[in-house]
Amino acid sequence: MTSRRRVVTGHTDNGTSTIASDAAVPARTSPGLPGVDMLYLWGTDGPQAYPDQGAEPAWTQHFPPVGGFRFVTFTLPPADFVRPEDADSPENQQHARSSFPGLLETYREDEPGVHTSDTTDVAVVLSGEVVLGLSDGTETTLAAGDTVVQNGTAHSWTNRTNQPVEMLFVLVGATRKA
Repeated sequence: MTSRRRVVTGHTDNGTSTIASDAAVPARTSPGLPGVDMLYLWGTDGPQAYPDQGAEPAWTQHFPPVGGFRFVTFTLPPADFVRPEDADSPENQQHARSSFPGLLETYREDEPGVHTSDTTDVAVVLSGEVVLGLSDGTETTLAAGDTVVQNGTAHSWTNRTNQPVEMLFVLVGATRKA
C-alpha cells in the first residue's frame, strides 16, 4: 500500500459544510521495520472543536494521549518476507523511531513483537489473516472483516500466511492505573 485517498470535510466562514481536502495520504515505511507500511489518516492529541476549516490537527507521537486518537492503517508483510540483514542497524532503527515516533518504545525486549500501549485500539482486518497473541499464551486468528477491541493489553500481531495483512485501527488514548 503506497497511499490511500482521504476526503476531509470542514466548514466555510458562514458555517456551510464543504470538502476541505481530497488527497492521497502516503504510507510511512522504514528500513528499521521492513515490510511494514502505516498510513496515518487522521489524528489529534486533544478534543476537536467545530466549526473548523477541516485542517488536520497537529500530533507528535504514534500513540495518542488521553483525549486524543489516531486513525491509521497497518500492513504486515507475509510470513515468507525476507528481513534485510541491516534492519536492526542503529541508522535503520533511528529511522524507524523518527518515522513512527513512540512506537518502538512500547515493544518488550524479552518478547519480540509484543507491545503494550495506553490506548484502546479498535481494529478491523481489511485483508488477509493475522494472529493476535496475548501474554497469557492465547492466540486468536482474525480474517478479513473480523474486528477486535484491544484494551491496553500486552499483545502481538503475526502474519503466518503468504499474503500481506492490512488492518485499520482507531487508537484512543487511555489512562493506565498504577
